[in-house]
Amino acid sequence: MSAGPAGATPPVPAGRQGRRGRHVAAASARYCVVVPTVGRPGLARLLTTLVGQEGPAPVQVVVVDDRPTDPGTRDGASLSGRRADPAQDPCERACAQAREAGLDVLLVRSGGRGAAAARNAGWRRARTEWIVFVDDDVELPAGWARALAADLADCPADVGGVQGRLVVPLPQGRRPTDWERGTAGLETAAWITADMAYRREALVDVGGFDERFPRAFREDSDLALRVQDAGWRLVRGEHTSVRPVRPADDLASARQQRGNADDVLMGALHGPRWRQRAEAAVGRLPWHAVTVAAGAGTLAAAATGRRRVAAVAAAGWLGLTADFAWRRIAPGPRSGDEVRRMLLTSALIPPLAVWHRLRGELAWRGPGRPASWPPPVRAVLFDRDGTLVHDVPCNGDPDLVRPVDGAAEALARVRAAGLATAIVSNQPGVGRGLLTTAQVDAVNARVEELLGPFDAVVYCPDGPDAPSPYRKPEPGMVLEAARRLGVTPAECLLIGDIGADVEAALAAGARAVLVPTPLTRPEEVEATAAVVGSLPEAVDLALAVAPPARQSGGRR
Repeated sequence: MSAGPAGATPPVPAGRQGRRGRHVAAASARYCVVVPTVGRPGLARLLTTLVGQEGPAPVQVVVVDDRPTDPGTRDGASLSGRRADPAQDPCERACAQAREAGLDVLLVRSGGRGAAAARNAGWRRARTEWIVFVDDDVELPAGWARALAADLADCPADVGGVQGRLVVPLPQGRRPTDWERGTAGLETAAWITADMAYRREALVDVGGFDERFPRAFREDSDLALRVQDAGWRLVRGEHTSVRPVRPADDLASARQQRGNADDVLMGALHGPRWRQRAEAAVGRLPWHAVTVAAGAGTLAAAATGRRRVAAVAAAGWLGLTADFAWRRIAPGPRSGDEVRRMLLTSALIPPLAVWHRLRGELAWRGPGRPASWPPPVRAVLFDRDGTLVHDVPCNGDPDLVRPVDGAAEALARVRAAGLATAIVSNQPGVGRGLLTTAQVDAVNARVEELLGPFDAVVYCPDGPDAPSPYRKPEPGMVLEAARRLGVTPAECLLIGDIGADVEAALAAGARAVLVPTPLTRPEEVEATAAVVGSLPEAVDLALAVAPPARQSGGRR
């Protein structure tokens, strides 16, 4: 039914250049909204502004909660946990209120892996032609949906993305602070996903956001460059959203210096002209390096007793720091709090910026260039019941284990290709008191006896009534299996027989292949990008996106 695993990157569709100039009909401009969040109060405000918009409503709103997963309880292969009470959870409450107001809202959890991973978990669940990414601290004015629909309907077929116009309200009656001015810079930033629509086909072409960008910084620029490299055009639209300045503590600007490591990754991926292509400002890193050198010279000279040299170097450090601080203080309100904050952070920012730059150089400028995104598959995860062995409900008897046709041969091919293997299985019978963990372990041992050893076995004993972060379709088990195998989730492919398997894989950032059985619901098949008829066929897809070297040799 599909040519490749969900999350795989197919080639650029042939004939796209021949479609230039042909407009998409307004009726076909169906869209979903994807909102990554970490439980901030702005989510409820955003969803409120989305309710009752004039113009075509989104087919669905996918809210992706990227707060870290509770570590839970690990007891050998068993992995159990419990989410917070939904009534007390800000994401659950905001989504429930939006549903009551008439929005179709889906809440997905991505396990605290960063904004890029959260957006991937969201768009991969959507099936509309357009995906609109909106940040959880954005507010949508009346008429946003109508203007968005007009922008999308007016797009020629070679347009892969449409950027919205962002307005940052600044305080009236006083000059803006350094933090407020920095936020206002978003108004002129290129291709930021605070309000950006992408054609789903373009996202599939490039594999979505590169999850090696761990923060909400540069991941959108990287995506824009890769989408353009794949042959799509990006344009600026007329739909407008509002991004209020959110509160920040004294050290917020100091923490932002972690982005210097991401700048190194951008350079490694896109070459020295990436800033020009991404329309990104150069920044003050060279001056920060000089400031750090002056400070280090002061300490070195003082330690060796060269007082005059130390005094000269100290004067240089003080002058550079004072100049940096004044450049930030002068345009602002010059209040006592603002001056104190600027003096503190102006001393901290140069060494932090240089440190994070060096950290990025060590991470991304070593031997070889960073691989393109997405990475090849290095591990295959298998659902157990219905995928590897015939499904016997709440089976605690090893004698009832019967592998599905071709399972042993398929697993032998995966292992021969050098790929790691793991089982990830829901075992709700334990939570319901119908099984013991000893029985589950005995059945798993019998599976390994018949099909060979797995590099990791993970199962969740939580029952369906317990809000567990590990029970599929939640991503916890997939993330844990990847951790135990020593790979990233993006390097995993999960083969399962029901929609919960696919949803868990996509939420965790893994690829997924569905092998339906008579128990698989038709809507699960329809919603899955990669569907095949047998386990050996699913393995064929896994090997197709594995590293070529591994297909001819053993595991590293």
